[in-house]
Amino acid sequence: MPLFDKVLSPLHRLRPVGRGDAAENAPDAVAPLETVIGTAPRPAPRPLPLERALVIPCPDPTAEDRARDLIQNAALRLARQEDWTTLAAQLRTYDSTREKTGGGMPVADLMAFGARADVVAAAEHALISGRPDLDAPLLEGIEALEIVLAEADNDPMIAAVVASAHVDIGWAWRGTGWAIEVPRHNREAFAAHFERAAEIVEGLDPVALSSPLIASVKCAVSGGLEADVETIVADYERWITLDVRNPRAMRSMGKHLLPRFSGSYARLETEARRIAALTQGAWGAGAYCWTMMDAIAMDTEACARVDLDLFVEGLGDILDHLRDQHVVNMLAAYCANTMGDAPMGHDEADYARARIADAAGWIVRDHLRELHSITWAQASRGLDQTVGVRCRDRFAASGYADALRYLGDVFRRELAAGQRVIFTENGAQMRAV
Repeated sequence: MPLFDKVLSPLHRLRPVGRGDAAENAPDAVAPLETVIGTAPRPAPRPLPLERALVIPCPDPTAEDRARDLIQNAALRLARQEDWTTLAAQLRTYDSTREKTGGGMPVADLMAFGARADVVAAAEHALISGRPDLDAPLLEGIEALEIVLAEADNDPMIAAVVASAHVDIGWAWRGTGWAIEVPRHNREAFAAHFERAAEIVEGLDPVALSSPLIASVKCAVSGGLEADVETIVADYERWITLDVRNPRAMRSMGKHLLPRFSGSYARLETEARRIAALTQGAWGAGAYCWTMMDAIAMDTEACARVDLDLFVEGLGDILDHLRDQHVVNMLAAYCANTMGDAPMGHDEADYARARIADAAGWIVRDHLRELHSITWAQASRGLDQTVGVRCRDRFAASGYADALRYLGDVFRRELAAGQRVIFTENGAQMRAV
């Protein structure tokens, strides 16, 4: 075939279908343009913004903080008015009833903090640079509280306030970073305040007084003094027994059983299992989870050693025993943010963190009904912290955006299929856009 024909031959097969040609006789013919356009698929619908695609109630993010502030300020006013009799009576009432805020914070603890707030704040301000000025009135406030304690005939509730003030001031001298180098004078001041706190609460029996507040102060004192592990365990067991529905006791115990204090990884594991058995009626396996929660978040080796099956089982048991949206948000955010951070370079710990992070998915799908933005923002800082937050609204907004991004990932298939996810009392409902 001549070269010219070879070039034109393919083009001949692309000739338009003639009016007299039958389609079946022209298999290589090009279809009419209108036919091609008519069969083209429609473009995919543009996805909705997450704010519209995820419909979830968001309670006032500052409600818990405002409730706590009201309680603390009420106690602060009584302290400034030197009405310690009324303050002690209210502390005793709230301590005996174990009343808590919506976020699970004991009211007695908040009142005790408010009562000592002026004294502690003054000391922290004087120590903001690590070393106080020579003429800083560091002892005036705590000496005034000591006089109140003496005049109150060592009332246990006032004792809890004064001992806690010594603990807080001691930490202001010491600093909370364990890697920092602490001057000898600061260490001595730290020890002196803790020793005095120990003297104040030494003769108080929290079990006989049925006082979780006293028990918590004793735990704080023994932790700062680096007491032997048996003392620490006994103190925390009393606190947990007196207020078994308070997860703070178990979370705090887990941290204090790390090797950086007076514990060990083996003892941490043993006590977490023992407390789980002790509180099985209240939490199932949940106490194991509560006890390990902060410890594995702050210690890579503890994370690598955690019993993952028992921990995940504990997450489910907590949610079965406490159907509270604050706790649901806290656990989901803990798994997704606190434990879902970038790998730490430790294979076993990274595997544990990844598996715990995966649990956030079923927590959200099975239990989430409303979004608590502050809780998500706190979890992104590692251990439920709000220290250093200057603007609560911006802090809450960052948590809201972070939570929406995570929810968008959990429900990405539904959203990609053009559905909206609507959170109701009966769970997440999928509806077409």
